[in-house]
Amino acid sequence: MIDPASVVDRQLAAYNEHDLDAFLATYAEDVHLSMDEGRTVRGREQMRGLYEEQFAQRLCRAEVVGRLVERGWVVDHEVAHGLGGEPHRVLVAYRVRDGLIDRVRFLS
Repeated sequence: MIDPASVVDRQLAAYNEHDLDAFLATYAEDVHLSMDEGRTVRGREQMRGLYEEQFAQRLCRAEVVGRLVERGWVVDHEVAHGLGGEPHRVLVAYRVRDGLIDRVRFLS
């Protein structure tokens, strides 16, 4: 069984390295992201569209300042940098199934 935290760690490393293909490879093909204000993103290709420009600018990075892991869920308290003027604190819940992230909920 793959440790869910290790999958999320690989995702975070790829995010911080601005490696879009490695980042997307940690997600299930039919991933579902629930974002602020009820916005949703479904599937890797929509994720690519969401993150492509952000990665190209090479300014984004995130650090984990707290983590809970329970039954396939990893909930990170993250500080995101490079997305605006000030660092942004956010809770992000990742569900890992079969070694891939299939659900993400941004709780900010």
